Amino acid sequence: MTPGLQVIAPGLHSTIQDLGRRGFQDIGVPLSGALDRVGFTLANALVGNAANVPALEILVQGPLLEVVAASLRVSLVGTESGLVIEGEPARTMPPGQSTRLTRGQRIRIATLGRTFCAYLAVEGGFDVAPCLGSAATYRRNRLGGFQGRALEPGDVLPVRKQEADSRPELALAEAYDARLDQPIRVVLGPQQDHFTADAVNTFLSAAYAVAVQADRMGFRLDGPKLAHAKGYDIVSDGVVAGAIQVPGSGQPIVMLADAQTTGGYAKIATVISADVPVLARRRPRTAVRFAAVTQAEAENIRREQEDDLRNWVSRLQTVPEVPVVDIAALQASNLIDGVVNALD
Repeated sequence: MTPGLQVIAPGLHSTIQDLGRRGFQDIGVPLSGALDRVGFTLANALVGNAANVPALEILVQGPLLEVVAASLRVSLVGTESGLVIEGEPARTMPPGQSTRLTRGQRIRIATLGRTFCAYLAVEGGFDVAPCLGSAATYRRNRLGGFQGRALEPGDVLPVRKQEADSRPELALAEAYDARLDQPIRVVLGPQQDHFTADAVNTFLSAAYAVAVQADRMGFRLDGPKLAHAKGYDIVSDGVVAGAIQVPGSGQPIVMLADAQTTGGYAKIATVISADVPVLARRRPRTAVRFAAVTQAEAENIRREQEDDLRNWVSRLQTVPEVPVVDIAALQASNLIDGVVNALD
């Protein structure tokens, strides 16, 4: 059997991702890649990987996996529930920390709590062939990742490193903040003039909620309808992650990593690149509010975010080693030699 992680149960939607397939949008190939590049990068850093090493993206509910390599080091970022290592007894490793696993151990990732996506990284990364220069899975066209699709029972995900390095485990210096209450910042346009002034004011003042029709392509939002001033159709133009289209229904749709590269609906605004991961963490029925910033402010916010991310990585902490009692070994051992009379 190929050394790696065997899929016992795949979870709701688990795919191999990296930071995206750049340079092909002009020929209709979406960027794809991690919905939350911040969580993805931190998960890789915890196991000693570079930022763009392929890792597993997990949506809403995670998989059950079995180690079929000699040993693996893994980390999980983006969930509140942690990584359950099955056994007698089972134990839970908190998110934001690396841990070493050995052959035969099973790990389970329960529901992600309040977040939509989380990332499981393995030391060395998953050993999948790049497609158009990227390991990112684009399921609609079966590009990249593991056979171009989400995980299925019986899959074995190959890994580049078949035995974990002997070193201390690492943890984030502080808990990962998903910022689920933060307003999502946008730059208005590029078709702001296709909407009434009242629609723009409503968009920036009302509360919306992520609809149940949420996936890697985009989040539909439920809330007040936005009225068009010039109709909702435009001559198709470019679409990027974060673009907010408003079709004839008047309900906004925020495009995400797997979005098409062109579209013919008017766009009222674009989520700034620093806040695309913040929005992508939000589960269906989660509240969303928008706030307008300028393009210059958006660029400064992204620079600050990159500085913060480098600071997070530089402050990773060594985890003190905690001895684990091997119950099976104790039960198999002869711990008492002879009979002892407690009354003597």
